[in-house]
Amino acid sequence: MNVLFAASECAPFIKTGGLGDVIGALPKALQKLGVEVSVILPKYSDLPFWYKEQMNFVTSIEVPVGWRMQYCGIETYEWEGITYYFLDNEYYFKRHGSYGFFDDGERFAFFSRAVLEAIPYLKVKPDLIHCHDWQTGPIPVLLKAHFKKHPFYSEIKTIFTIHNLRYQGVYPKSVLWELLDLSELYFHMDALEFHGQVSYMKAGLAFADYITTVSPTYAAEIQMPYYGENLDGFLRKRSLKLRGIINGIDTETYDPRTDADIFTPYFNYEGKVKNKIMLQQALKLPIDSDIPIIAMVTRLVDQKGIDLVLHVFREIMSHSVQFIILGTGEERYENAFRALAEEFPKQVSAHIYFDETLARKIYAGSDLFLMPSQFEPCGIGQLLALRYGTLPIVRVTGGLKDTVVPYDELKDLGNAFSFANYNAHDMLYTVERALMLYRFQPNTWKKLVSRAMEQDFSWQASAYEYKQLYQSLLPKGSMELV
Repeated sequence: MNVLFAASECAPFIKTGGLGDVIGALPKALQKLGVEVSVILPKYSDLPFWYKEQMNFVTSIEVPVGWRMQYCGIETYEWEGITYYFLDNEYYFKRHGSYGFFDDGERFAFFSRAVLEAIPYLKVKPDLIHCHDWQTGPIPVLLKAHFKKHPFYSEIKTIFTIHNLRYQGVYPKSVLWELLDLSELYFHMDALEFHGQVSYMKAGLAFADYITTVSPTYAAEIQMPYYGENLDGFLRKRSLKLRGIINGIDTETYDPRTDADIFTPYFNYEGKVKNKIMLQQALKLPIDSDIPIIAMVTRLVDQKGIDLVLHVFREIMSHSVQFIILGTGEERYENAFRALAEEFPKQVSAHIYFDETLARKIYAGSDLFLMPSQFEPCGIGQLLALRYGTLPIVRVTGGLKDTVVPYDELKDLGNAFSFANYNAHDMLYTVERALMLYRFQPNTWKKLVSRAMEQDFSWQASAYEYKQLYQSLLPKGSMELV
């Protein structure tokens, strides 16, 4: 069984969020189960030089983008047993950043078509293409429209994974023929049409052989209007071909016992306290291991519940805590946290950028990880926090519901804190409850930290579910869906 992952980012090469973590870790977990996986990516200008200089040139091809033919170089790189292919076109990818450009519709129309055009030049022909998020949404429709009658492609299947339904890649109707070379036959409510425009996300949803998303709860939520981003009705129609498979994390990369990016490796609560003191020292906060540290490593967007945090921020500060935030996003949120850092210089440390090394130090040195998301397809932050013994405070939604077990004092179960309503004072009450436990039940707190660090959030179980799904779609597959 040969599977080709098509995605717009992949750790460690290029990463802007959780998608990069998934594409970096899931192929390795699948390989351990006997699935041959390769990954195909754009060759961005921002790729670290040491990766670029080790790439091997395979060939160059021409890729149709509507009525034009565009150059595409195919380069390859072997890393940790996985073959990675990079598609090179300087006009589309030689720029700083991965997304957010005026011509993203054209850039990822090119990439989607180039993936299909490149397949004959890969080491192994894939049995299945696993497409991830809107940037690769056109692949299933292009395969069916332009390649299915070609015997080389006729048996190739596609899976499309939704990592975040909010980001859909919606463009004017003209992209249908100008970029995708598709006729009006593909512009209707059961195909690419989305409120008079073309949706790359919907292209994947409509034409893939199967749809997955990144948690079982999110799979159910997106079939409801509140979470469905105007696609809930369409997803309900495809519900028999939709399932949620929870994300994992790379437990070898993220391991407090061996992580070279944290201050000092540790395996217990005492080691974590050492990291906390060094974190306070590094960020110029008052050094006191008894002061609880609340952290956020997040994109600063409304999805992440930033409004809730800002609404009751001063009430949180009144509890004599330290607050650390790392991330970028909407300017209004960035400015708000900069101002709060000036207002509370001895309590707040705001880092309005992203740095992977600092993120790991924050996970290792904090006590509580705040994640009050409005919605959360899966979430990686809460899994990393638990891995490093930092107890999450989350809202019960999506993957947060599926991965976080709230602490029950009576039954002595769980290792985190949660609230149900998207309400700032519900969140504040939960923060206060966690702080009470931290301050007045230190032995219980240490037990919860140890329990959190012992949990298994590896990809093993989820990779096995993906393997079953792949087998069920292929002609020789004999396993039924569970």
